[in-house]
Amino acid sequence: MEQSDSSFLDLVNMPSMEELLEDSVQDDFKEGTIIEGKVAEKRDSGVLVDIGYKAEGFIPSDDFDDFGSVNVGDKIDVYLEELEDDNSMPVISARKAIFHRAWEKITTGHKEGSVIKGVMKNRVRGGVTVDVMGIEAFLPGSQIDVTPVRNVEDYLGKEFEFKILKINEERRNIVLSRRELLEEDLAEKRAAILESIEPGQRRVGVVKNLTDFGAFIDLGGMDGLLHITDMSWGRVSHPSEMLEVGQEAEVVILAVDPERGRISLGLKQKTENPWEKVEERYPIGSRVKGRIVNIMPYGAFMEIEEGVEGLIHVSEMSWTKRVTKAGDILSVGDEVEAVVLDVNRDKKKISLGLRQTERNPWEELAEKYPSGTRIRGKVRNMTSYGAFVEIENDIDGMIHISDMSWTRKINNPNEILKVGDEIDAVILDIDPEQQRISLGMKQVENDPWENIDTLYKEGDIVRGKIAKITAFGAFVELSHKIDGLIHISQISKERVEKVKDVLSIGDEVEARVIKVDKDERRVGLSIKAVDQEMTDAELKAVDYEVSQALSGAVVDMGEAFDDALNVVEERLAKSKKDSAKDEEPKEEPVKDEDKAEPEASAAEVAEVAETAEETIEEPAEVTEVAEEATEGSKKPEATEESEQSKEDSK
Repeated sequence: MEQSDSSFLDLVNMPSMEELLEDSVQDDFKEGTIIEGKVAEKRDSGVLVDIGYKAEGFIPSDDFDDFGSVNVGDKIDVYLEELEDDNSMPVISARKAIFHRAWEKITTGHKEGSVIKGVMKNRVRGGVTVDVMGIEAFLPGSQIDVTPVRNVEDYLGKEFEFKILKINEERRNIVLSRRELLEEDLAEKRAAILESIEPGQRRVGVVKNLTDFGAFIDLGGMDGLLHITDMSWGRVSHPSEMLEVGQEAEVVILAVDPERGRISLGLKQKTENPWEKVEERYPIGSRVKGRIVNIMPYGAFMEIEEGVEGLIHVSEMSWTKRVTKAGDILSVGDEVEAVVLDVNRDKKKISLGLRQTERNPWEELAEKYPSGTRIRGKVRNMTSYGAFVEIENDIDGMIHISDMSWTRKINNPNEILKVGDEIDAVILDIDPEQQRISLGMKQVENDPWENIDTLYKEGDIVRGKIAKITAFGAFVELSHKIDGLIHISQISKERVEKVKDVLSIGDEVEARVIKVDKDERRVGLSIKAVDQEMTDAELKAVDYEVSQALSGAVVDMGEAFDDALNVVEERLAKSKKDSAKDEEPKEEPVKDEDKAEPEASAAEVAEVAETAEETIEEPAEVTEVAEEATEGSKKPEATEESEQSKEDSK
């Protein structure tokens, strides 16, 4: 009984035929495998595929590369992702079936480092996707070419060979490189070129790239540099003036560096160096024509022929104008004629002159105006030492202050001239080499000092106007433009502290001539002596003492000698008294007031120097005057015998 119950229970728990069939079907269908199916129905959204399972699977239309070519009844391979979804339908994919078959084919037939063909499809971040046997592989942007790629679109849709850098089984992706294949190919070509190439050879290449400093030429697998300085014997501002990218060009191999893999190329070396026989073609003194190609502040470069330029320095542009910038005279593109001044083939330098195309106007002036010629011109400029007078054609001559007056000491030309004055002058000298003309204004008239003896005599009464006032006296303008000096001690019988307190410029005065010195060109005058008749001896006595005060540089410091001049007056009065008595001088001690009082001169020196600073322009003169005055103060005291002898001589 128990046995029969057990058999009954086994029969009850035995799986049904349906369950046994389902288990058998599930054993034939494994997820993650590729199986064959048949298109049972086609819709706009996709197709139903019968894979032999209890239910059909659905594949969307976008899962096919060409959905239009899919028809009902077509047999296709599908990838079984999941046996049943929530709707008890199998999840299948046609695209993944293709991917897995391709992946299997690639991984079994290729390894990392092998070469495979593919088509560049789409640009993605960091690179490009490549279709390799139905699988999307990744090509980094740096691996597209050996040089940086500016436009990736130029490569899309084209088939190339690639090197497999990496295969990731887990992530099912492949990384490719085209650059490595190209570099390997270039390395072989470079090795072949370096073995055969030699300096001096001519090779045809293609311009690959242009830069500011030159052009890179592809010689068939290896680039050479054509520097801008080797493109032409002439001036080239940029390589684009000579070449363009993609252009074929025949070049000369200048140098080869196998270790560094560098080749230097030349284009101008295909023609002869124009500097080789430049001295024969352009001898010194010859005239050449050319075009200004460059302007610098110091000169202009003129192209004489292709590859040969000469420099026109600013100093060689004009005979008469002072050119400071070449651009003031010439411009780029000007066609000019010049004269060859110097040629240096080794340094590739030619010096040219623009002004030499015309005759030197200074030589013409020397012929036209010999020394002694009288001219009339306008004062164009003045300096502290002279005035420049226009002669003709912007050429000036200079009148030095020493040649402005026979009679007056001119310290600055503005004392008698101003810019714009029309004056007469005499040509003293013309130096064409130094481009200098010396003029004289005083030479227009005769020197009045030559006949001064006939104009003025000592003792004469003369009239004139005060022309200049100094600390030591006043200058009177007499006839014939001669100035006479009235020392401060001779202005009045009363002591005068300052000349300007008594006299003013323009005052008319009457004075007696007390001294005419032709050698020193000096006329001494005295106002206080006008009212008294004076003998020659008296005039000489006054002139002697005044001359001592006015001698040398001390003439500019008369106030320092007022005390000495007062002594002279006292001695003159004493001399008259003694003469009236007709008595011989007696031996007697010299009075204190008759002494020169040398001790007081030290204080006078300070006063002299202060006065000199007001009347003398040059500091050196002040020093010299002070030194002379100091030396005078250190003279030995006069003994009684020497003073008495001096009185006797008078």
